Amino acid sequence: MDKFRMIFQFLQSNQESFMNGMCGILALASAQMYSAFEFNCPCLSSYNLLYGAGIMLVPPLVLFLLGFVLNNNVSVLAEEWRRPEGMRRKEPAVLRYMLCSMTQRALIAPVVWLSVTLLDGQCFICAFSESLDPRALGTNSTVPGQPELRRLLATLPCQDIFNHRAGISREAACRYLRCLSQALGWCFLLVMTFLAFLVRAMRPCFTQVAFLKTKYWSHYIDIERKLFEETCTEHAKSFAKVCIQQFFEGMQDEMTRGYSHYQPPRLKDAEIGEEQEKLFGITDSENMNKLLKNWHKCKPPLNVKPATQQNGRVCPASNIKLNNLTHPRREKVVFYSKV
Repeated sequence: MDKFRMIFQFLQSNQESFMNGMCGILALASAQMYSAFEFNCPCLSSYNLLYGAGIMLVPPLVLFLLGFVLNNNVSVLAEEWRRPEGMRRKEPAVLRYMLCSMTQRALIAPVVWLSVTLLDGQCFICAFSESLDPRALGTNSTVPGQPELRRLLATLPCQDIFNHRAGISREAACRYLRCLSQALGWCFLLVMTFLAFLVRAMRPCFTQVAFLKTKYWSHYIDIERKLFEETCTEHAKSFAKVCIQQFFEGMQDEMTRGYSHYQPPRLKDAEIGEEQEKLFGITDSENMNKLLKNWHKCKPPLNVKPATQQNGRVCPASNIKLNNLTHPRREKVVFYSKV
């Protein structure tokens, strides 16, 4: 149990490893779903193709969308794409890199499903049984007319209703279609593996500097979002503690008047001082809302410089100076620069 906990903690600490693990789990789940799925061909003319193609295409589409849903960077990419430019310009290369990375991971499970489906051959036999040319089987037996032939071929996947006296060998037809399906499956695997090799191996070779730049800033965007959420959580927790303490202090006389034996909970002075430090001087909801709006509409440029070198840039979205926030016990800190 401890080993699984250590693996889970490692995946949580490493975003890329976590997403690779999720894609691997989805791929294994897709193969397990197909093995547990009971395939029953309708064996009806004009329905076999629809049913077989649906089994081959609809689950991969669902798995592809599920790969995007489970990826945490989808919200980061959407926010970065839709946000106002403000004082930090957008980098299309970074957005393209993040989208390509998410797409590559989301394609793993659909590729596994299609590969397993084609190598198994049942869906292919069901979908293309009506398109089979009896002459490809090398039979010289007479066959019925075209409409009767299509109805007969549609019953190929169903042994219990196939007419074995029609002059067509069901075993030979199913073996022929299964061989075609497996050939397509191996070709599909070869093409996808080759494309994955080209994407992974050749992309850094031509534009190494641009590749490193986009990879760095995509990691930065993800880490910045995490740190911002952690800071907001810490600030909200401290704000709630101080507000609750002030409420109980204001109501203490009234409460003790009715309940003389009751003493309201009280934080220690050291705890109050520590929580007030975490507020970073933001002590009311109006300023907090302005700062959140400022963060969304006018993200400061990425430039780490001493406070004396900053010019006190003003964000037009909320008219708040970016270097005006100070920690009670620290000097002014400003984090921003252009990509």
